[in-house]
Amino acid sequence: MSTEKTSRFVRVRVDLVVEVHDPDELTSAAVGRIEDDPELPDAERVHARSAVTEDTAEAIAYLVDPFDLVSEVPGVELQQASWSTEQIDYDPGSPEWGPYEDDDEDEYGDDGDGGDDGEGDGEEAGTGTGAR
Repeated sequence: MSTEKTSRFVRVRVDLVVEVHDPDELTSAAVGRIEDDPELPDAERVHARSAVTEDTAEAIAYLVDPFDLVSEVPGVELQQASWSTEQIDYDPGSPEWGPYEDDDEDEYGDDGDGGDDGEGDGEEAGTGTGAR
């Protein structure tokens, strides 16, 4: 591949399923992060605190930061990030939870070949924060 024809931008998709063993510890950590954020306006702080105490998925979204995934990777800089969380029914033994269950055509318009088909603007709806 020549440098002129290769994009400098790479989309990285990560799909995680986590199990919450201690919802109180999770909520406490999220509230702590909210309280320690000096740039968060008071009105948003009240809303964020309410959201993370009512929904463990919101608490996880507040604590998970895609920047952490690439901040130590040499030669790259995060340009944009979005992420979302949701509570799900999970059965690890079910065939629908295989690692490639939606390879044919997924919600992002990927045809399963791992390449970027050029569609989309790189911003999915989500709970997380945007570009850094």
